[in-house]
Amino acid sequence: MWIPTEHEKYGVVIASFRGTVPYGLSLEIGDTVQILEKCDGWYRGFALKNPNIKGIFPSSYVHLKNACVKNKGQFEMVIPTEDSVITEMTSTLRDWGSMWKQLYVRNEGDLFHRLWHIMNEILDLRRQVLVGHLTHDRMKDVKRHITARLDWGNEQLGLDLVPRKEYAMVDPEDISITELYRLMEHRHRKKDTPVQASSHHLFVQMKSLMCSNLGEELEVIFSLFDSKENRPISERFFLRLNRNGLPKAPDKPERHCSLFVDLGSSELRKDIYITVHIIRIGRMGAGEKKNACSVQYRRPFGCAVLSIADLLTGETKDDLVLKVYMCNTESEWYQIHENIIKKLNARYNLTGSNAGLAVSLQLLHGDIEQIRREYSSVFSHGVSITRKLGFSDIIMPGEMRNDLYITVERGEFEKGGKSVARNVEVTMFIVDSNGQPLKDFISFGSGEPLASEYHSFVLYHNNSPRWSELLKLPIPVDKFRGSHIRFEFRHCSTKEKGEKKLFGFSFVPLMQEDGRTLPDGTHELIVHKCEENTNLQDTTRYLKFPFSKVIFLGNNNQTMKATKESFWITSFLCSTKLTQNGDMLDLLKWRTHPDKITGCLSKLKEIDGSEIVKFLQDTLDTLFGILDENSQKYGSKVFDSLVHIINLLQDSKFHHFKPVMDTYIESHFAGALAYRDLIKVLKWYVDRITEAERQEHIQEVLKAQEYIFKYIVQSRRLFSLATGGQNEEEFRCCIQELLMSVRFFLSQESKGTGALSQSQAVFLSSFPAVYSELLKLFDVREVANLVQDTLGSLPTIMHVDDSLQAIKLQCIGKTVESQLYTNPDSRYILLPVVLHHLHIHLQEQKDLIMCARILSNVFCLIKKNSSEKSVLEEIDVIVASLLDILLRTILEITSRPQASSSAMRLQFQDVTGEFVACLLSLLRQMTDRHYQQLLNSFNTKEELRDFLLQIFTVFRILIRPEMFPKDWTVMRLVANNVIITTVLYLSDALRKNFLNENFDYKIWDSYFYLAVIFINQLCLQLEMFTPSKKKKVLEKYGDMRVTMGCEIFSMWQNLGEHKLHFIPALIGPFLEVTLIPQPDLRNVMIPIFHDMMDWEQRRSGNFKQVEAKLIDKLDSLMSEGKGDETYRELFNSIIPLFGPYPSLLKKIERETWRESGVSLIATVTRLMERLLDYRDCMKIGEVDGKKIGCTVSLLNFYKTELNKEEMYIRYIHKLYDLHLKAQNFTEAAYTLLLYDELLEWSDRPLREFLTYPMQTEWQRKEHLHLTIIQNFDRGKCWENGIILCRKIAEQYESYYDYRNLSKMRMMEASLYDKIMDQQRLEPEFFRVGFYGKKFPFFLRNKEFVCRGHDYERLEAFQQRMLNEFPHAIAMQHANQPDETIFQAEAQYLQIYAVTPIPESQEVLQREGVPDNIKSFYKVNHIWKFRYDRPFHKGTKDKENEFKSLWVERTSLYLVQSLPGISRWFEVEKREVVEMSPLENAIEVLENKNQQLKTLISQCQSRQMQNINPLTMCLNGVIDAAVNGGVSRYQEAFFVKDYILSHPEDGEKIARLRELMLEQAQILEFGLAVHEKFVPQDMRPLHKKLVDQFFVMKSSFGIQEFPACIQASPVHFPNGSPRVCRNSAPASMSPDGTRVIPRRSPLSYPAVNRYSSSSLSSQASAEVSNITGQSESSDEVFNMQPSPSTSSLSSTHSASPNVTSSAPSSARASPLLSDKHKHSRENSCLSPRDRPCSAIYPTPVEPSQRMLFNHIGDGALPRSDPNLSAPEKAVNPTPSSWSLDSGKEAKNMSDSGKLISPPVPPRPTQTASPARHTTSVSPSPAGRSPLKSSVQSFTPSPVEYNSPGLSSNSPVLSGSYSSGISSLSRCSTSETSGFENQANEQSVPVPVPVPVPMPVPSFSGSEEPVRKESKTPPPYSVYERTLRRPVPLPHSLSIPVTSEPPALPPKPLAARSSHLENGTRRTEPGPRPRPLPRKVSQL
Repeated sequence: MWIPTEHEKYGVVIASFRGTVPYGLSLEIGDTVQILEKCDGWYRGFALKNPNIKGIFPSSYVHLKNACVKNKGQFEMVIPTEDSVITEMTSTLRDWGSMWKQLYVRNEGDLFHRLWHIMNEILDLRRQVLVGHLTHDRMKDVKRHITARLDWGNEQLGLDLVPRKEYAMVDPEDISITELYRLMEHRHRKKDTPVQASSHHLFVQMKSLMCSNLGEELEVIFSLFDSKENRPISERFFLRLNRNGLPKAPDKPERHCSLFVDLGSSELRKDIYITVHIIRIGRMGAGEKKNACSVQYRRPFGCAVLSIADLLTGETKDDLVLKVYMCNTESEWYQIHENIIKKLNARYNLTGSNAGLAVSLQLLHGDIEQIRREYSSVFSHGVSITRKLGFSDIIMPGEMRNDLYITVERGEFEKGGKSVARNVEVTMFIVDSNGQPLKDFISFGSGEPLASEYHSFVLYHNNSPRWSELLKLPIPVDKFRGSHIRFEFRHCSTKEKGEKKLFGFSFVPLMQEDGRTLPDGTHELIVHKCEENTNLQDTTRYLKFPFSKVIFLGNNNQTMKATKESFWITSFLCSTKLTQNGDMLDLLKWRTHPDKITGCLSKLKEIDGSEIVKFLQDTLDTLFGILDENSQKYGSKVFDSLVHIINLLQDSKFHHFKPVMDTYIESHFAGALAYRDLIKVLKWYVDRITEAERQEHIQEVLKAQEYIFKYIVQSRRLFSLATGGQNEEEFRCCIQELLMSVRFFLSQESKGTGALSQSQAVFLSSFPAVYSELLKLFDVREVANLVQDTLGSLPTIMHVDDSLQAIKLQCIGKTVESQLYTNPDSRYILLPVVLHHLHIHLQEQKDLIMCARILSNVFCLIKKNSSEKSVLEEIDVIVASLLDILLRTILEITSRPQASSSAMRLQFQDVTGEFVACLLSLLRQMTDRHYQQLLNSFNTKEELRDFLLQIFTVFRILIRPEMFPKDWTVMRLVANNVIITTVLYLSDALRKNFLNENFDYKIWDSYFYLAVIFINQLCLQLEMFTPSKKKKVLEKYGDMRVTMGCEIFSMWQNLGEHKLHFIPALIGPFLEVTLIPQPDLRNVMIPIFHDMMDWEQRRSGNFKQVEAKLIDKLDSLMSEGKGDETYRELFNSIIPLFGPYPSLLKKIERETWRESGVSLIATVTRLMERLLDYRDCMKIGEVDGKKIGCTVSLLNFYKTELNKEEMYIRYIHKLYDLHLKAQNFTEAAYTLLLYDELLEWSDRPLREFLTYPMQTEWQRKEHLHLTIIQNFDRGKCWENGIILCRKIAEQYESYYDYRNLSKMRMMEASLYDKIMDQQRLEPEFFRVGFYGKKFPFFLRNKEFVCRGHDYERLEAFQQRMLNEFPHAIAMQHANQPDETIFQAEAQYLQIYAVTPIPESQEVLQREGVPDNIKSFYKVNHIWKFRYDRPFHKGTKDKENEFKSLWVERTSLYLVQSLPGISRWFEVEKREVVEMSPLENAIEVLENKNQQLKTLISQCQSRQMQNINPLTMCLNGVIDAAVNGGVSRYQEAFFVKDYILSHPEDGEKIARLRELMLEQAQILEFGLAVHEKFVPQDMRPLHKKLVDQFFVMKSSFGIQEFPACIQASPVHFPNGSPRVCRNSAPASMSPDGTRVIPRRSPLSYPAVNRYSSSSLSSQASAEVSNITGQSESSDEVFNMQPSPSTSSLSSTHSASPNVTSSAPSSARASPLLSDKHKHSRENSCLSPRDRPCSAIYPTPVEPSQRMLFNHIGDGALPRSDPNLSAPEKAVNPTPSSWSLDSGKEAKNMSDSGKLISPPVPPRPTQTASPARHTTSVSPSPAGRSPLKSSVQSFTPSPVEYNSPGLSSNSPVLSGSYSSGISSLSRCSTSETSGFENQANEQSVPVPVPVPVPMPVPSFSGSEEPVRKESKTPPPYSVYERTLRRPVPLPHSLSIPVTSEPPALPPKPLAARSSHLENGTRRTEPGPRPRPLPRKVSQL
């Protein structure tokens, strides 16, 4: 039976449980569970991570923990009763766990590993806490470590700051908000600003002395030296080195490591130096022989110096090597370090051995205990401590020291009868009172054990030696009295014996007769002469002698001459027990000399403070002893002395002695009667304040009042204890009178001098310290009343001294912080005074920091939910007094400009935060009663209105993100809770007072605005929180957004007809709220939205305002949400909101205005989709096509659908910036043209906008023109730049601005030069399909054509696209995808290259136009692109596959021409036509013939440096023909079966036959030219070609060419006629007559490419027989049917470089399996695997063919009955190939004249009525009056390009493109191409080529015209003429002329002529240019 559990409530799972039993609950190890019931070893309950799922689990799997239960029953809540630090650790580690894994995913390795270590450390510490075996101190330490690590981790992971009190988390509900703020700020400060250490320590480690010739032991002495004061500031660190220069005791670190401790911050400056003196131990002279002397002397060796400032730059532990210097003369040794510091180079130089001292130095910061903790290894190994000289800055009581420092300074000695000066050595002993030397009391320095005697170093031959050696004598106090120091002087001989002879001694006693020690300072001692054998052991013999020259000379002036020799020492005592001061001793012994008491008390002020504090207790006993002795006589003097001592302890140096005085008062003070005298003297002083002129002494007294009161109180208590409380009333009266005097002096106003106000300030600053003393004797209320009266007596006027006001406030502050104020009884008495003074200061906006602190303290004492009556009354008082002024103060300080300095800004933030916390505290404490009282207190509605506006404004300020630091979520939530509670109270007042006739728009608007920004706060978006954090927030506060949303709805419903005031203003804000992904909030807000639409419809009958507001808001939301993941969620939510969101749509469906509502929703939804894409794209760091495409989409949407001009212009500039960043200069220029189009050349003033200043329209348009020209220049689009140059030049000319006109003409000229001189690369174009629902809206299921970058080939482009869309899948075929791909939840990319079809052929076909110019027209202003795919139709003939080889030709038409405002544009229309095998064959032959002609003409005109291209081409055609290549065409199309079955192809068959005959004629002429130029080594090949040619002719059955053929250009009898540069020969007839040869109307330039590797095998040769070209036959193998199975069956004939993208059936390999024959897959995405686009060039529509007529002497009539009319049209075909090595391809065109009028083409074959045109007059240059289509091909990047070969058929050119890339043009050196060609073996033959199918005709009405409603194309320099009636932008339009101007003056003038002709033929009258839309003031 299941029983509810009583105690087993909470547990942790210790083993995972799968829950496989019925009702089992699956649990993982570590889960926490709440237990509800138990039954036979099983529990029923739930895991806390998922409380909704309940189940059973075994009790043995759970470890129970103690817990307390709240709300017992159904909704009970279990809280574990463990240490709060443990709870926090557990929850924090859980939160960190998931984040830690994410760090790994995001590749943040460093933080990942650091956090891992910290987590392990926390787990280890947690274990220690849980075990519970720690001491109290250790537990505290562990918790400190835990919380420090938790805070560090939270900060690193961007989590919230946790408020803590004594290491435990604080519940914000349990403390006041001001206290919470302080805790947060304390932790924030601790995190942000490390406290500057006031104490510093220098760690020194001696490594070695590097020296070339040591050989002697050394002593090294370190010390710190102050060069400013010229004295050492530290003791010495002394160590010994062995003969190798290494420390003598390496195993004892304390002997070679030292820590110089207690350096103050003032000592870390550049004039403090580390000095190192080195003394050698050895012979007198460094170079003496070893056996010269056996005695060892201390001799100077060298000195090194380093400034301590050099260590401040970095705490490096690297060894430093210090240079060691030696003085030039030994007598300078004592000051060598000073000379080095002062850089007196003449006095020292480097030591002869060039020594270097290797040391390790490091500065450590913090107190010594902290250093011991942090650098424990240093202390554990051992380190000697080197102190500062004397006491440290702060003297600690209880510190025991008795150190006497002796500096052996110098001596003056006589020669002693010798010819040279002595070598003097000083020996020092300490001798006690018994005459025995004291052992081990001489310290040479830290690091060295104490010694019993000292030997100075010896200076060679010096009778005035100076040593300056510092020694420390730590002699105990008890040995001091009677001891003396003896110095013995010896002469050190340098002779062999090396003896030391005693010649004198000096001594000095340590203490004088009266008990004073040897005074500090320099002492000149008498040198007493003596002999070597003098016995100095008996001290009594010499102690009676005088020891000092001062004393001696004072007593006996006559014996002056006898004491010439002197010895100087300096002494300095550092003792806490002994004194050198006689006055101090006299005072302490006052009873022995009663007559000296007055003098001693007077001299006390002159005694050094350190002497007084040393004997503090004795001195105080003395003073109170004297007071007891005679209070009348000495009372005033003792009081003054006591005041002096009390104030002495205020000094920071002696601050730590205050506890000593406190202890004295509590434990040792015995003056039971002293209080009377103290009160009496104190009152006397207070009474004199107002009259006294000099107040310094009185101020000293007032400063000491705290301790004076302590003595008074303690004295009174002692008296009461002794007498049983006698004279109590008298004492109270005395105190009352004293305070009366105080009140009187406080109430006085300062008259002029200000001395009185200073005294008042001094009193106030120390008065609060008296409260606690008074409380020891008086009742709380009494003291409170006394204090209230005293503080109340202060003058309240504010114009008095500012400093006094500050002190007054500080006094109030200390009062609030005092023990007195914490008691509720006294607090109620003091509060009015406190609030009164605060109110005055806040009103004046003075001392705000202090005011904030006082207020914080006031509220800290009022705990939350304290319902005590006293607290409620206090709140009443505070609300009445301070609420209004508090609101005004917050408004004032937040509206001030921010301070510039960081310190001021920090201060500003502090004070703001504190006031805010105070306000929140007050509001949280206010109950319903308080609010009612407050609202009733306003007399008029105006007052209430002002108050509400004020408080709403303050709340808006509190909600600002910058109000609190980012990680203060706890504080923000508390603030929001208070705000929403207050708003709920105040909304009632709003409804009652400001509706109907009292409606006030401003206050309602303020209310709604506050509510909206409240809901939108980042800290309330619970969706962003972790589950645990979200749960905590919901449990504590609920979802405050929903509460506020309901309040908005309620208030909106109350508005009634006043709603109209807020439409459309509130549409944007409410929309923002609706975007929040909170279902409850949406359900509340959407009805408001519908209501607004309804009211707008009622008022104006439409939604214009709603729509405008929505669009603006959506755009701004997008720009605000840059890169913020939250906003993505918000944006996504708008689509269901406006689209299928049930509540809104249903409401709209029911309305009368349904249609306009749905329309609005559709528009906004479309905009939303684009904005969503734009925001997503903008998050990406680099500029890419996605960003640009997205911006274009949005820009066009704003222009066409929304007509938002300003937005449109903004996005134009955003797009422009993107292009500049991506270096798309041409696109940038086109983009800026959009804005330029909106402006005119007028003087209308324009306002400042974006980056443009205020200027006229003319100036802005000029600026735009110049910027656009500059970008066209950088993008090498110079032709467009020229047109703009002309436009702006016209303006300059009209204004007679010749200076700028000149500049513009020069710029135009420079652009012409660039066209002719600079190289331009022709880009490749790629068709890209984006399929699948995962693509952004503007790309989804659309196809685009993209203009590639320079040098970008297919592989690079494909890789770029895959990088931009890393999740996309590349499709491996070129077929149109099916619906499943369109609807797939994925991204599919389909990429292949396409060929541009230039619209205007006029310039390309024109004779004599250089290729530099033509190259521009081939790839600019392209609307149409083409892609070919071969396939087999019907049964495939294995003997001759050409019979069934068809070509599917796809034409793509773009919405805008390339290049334009983007690098890619969408495909608007696609047309697919199929070319029959016969048409294909005709096209291939035409292209090959054209290629041959071009090569021959280039060879004739000597444009080819190398004849190899012609050789290879001839070889390819003739050899292939001989081997049966062209015969395959004959077999396929000339047989009877084909002719009978295809009667409609008669004309085409005739055309094919004619082309074959024409080819033979061209070959014959080509061989003649070849013979003329062929080099000797290639003659055999030429002979072979001639022989093969006759075989080929005979195969055609040709002996002599018919007359019509002879008239064709076969011979150049007169050699090469003069031709235009870069053009084909003008004539090819034997007598030079200009003849238009009969050619195919389907002639296109193409490419011939060579691959020696692929043509070297016999198989390649065989294939080339079929293909009719000397190119990589492997490519053809993949494409063309083979007449010879054997020639195509060898697999190695297929080059690995090329694989067809066409289906295998299309490639027609006879050996491929059937299953592949009809599949449309395997289309590869690299140029190596080219689809057949380039193989089957673009067919020209029949309408494009021109009538063809020959002119020549003896020529037959040019009307051939076998040709149909359209086939008689001539189409001069330009060559696409360069004749110069390594240059861009240049176009060649033939020229001729049309004699007979052209025959109209057949309507059935025309593409559009625009093409059904006839030439009115013969074209003067043989140009086609109709458009002709020219296709440009460029070779694959893997192939070499042969300059000079031209063929439009890739079948003939030997290499074809895959479905992705067209043949690309690349500029290659001739040499490389020719070398490859020379190795080719195969001889190609013409191949059958597909022929275009008839194109379906359209009637005039069926003409496919672009709809005007669509997005207009971006303006290009040339618009298409006959495609559609799109006006040319006037900034780039060309005046229409009847005659085509000559090139090159206007590079695009031909275009205008063409435009004119087209316009004249298609439009009845001139079309007016549309006026550009004006931009108002933009």
